[in-house]
Amino acid sequence: MGSPPTLTAEERRAALAKAAESRKIRATFKSEVKNGSRSWVDAFSSDNQAIRKMRVKELLLSLPGFGEVRATTLLERAGISTARRIQGVGRSQYELLLKLLKEDQ
Repeated sequence: MGSPPTLTAEERRAALAKAAESRKIRATFKSEVKNGSRSWVDAFSSDNQAIRKMRVKELLLSLPGFGEVRATTLLERAGISTARRIQGVGRSQYELLLKLLKEDQ
């Protein structure tokens, strides 16, 4: 792996601001999922890159009643890596996850 890109102070500030905004968007989305005002399925159809770059495990952990063990077990059963991001989930993996979550409830 090469060295990180050399950024000016201004470019670095802009990148940090963009990262902070992305974290804020993801936190808001997860909060909405947790309190029931939004469905977790919305993440897969979202056109917002901040949400699409969220890890699937983070999304599952925001569901009421889900902890580390339950989320990890569900991902393993669906054949999805714990490091996989929402945008990287394939169609068959998504459909299996949807099926497993319906059975789980």
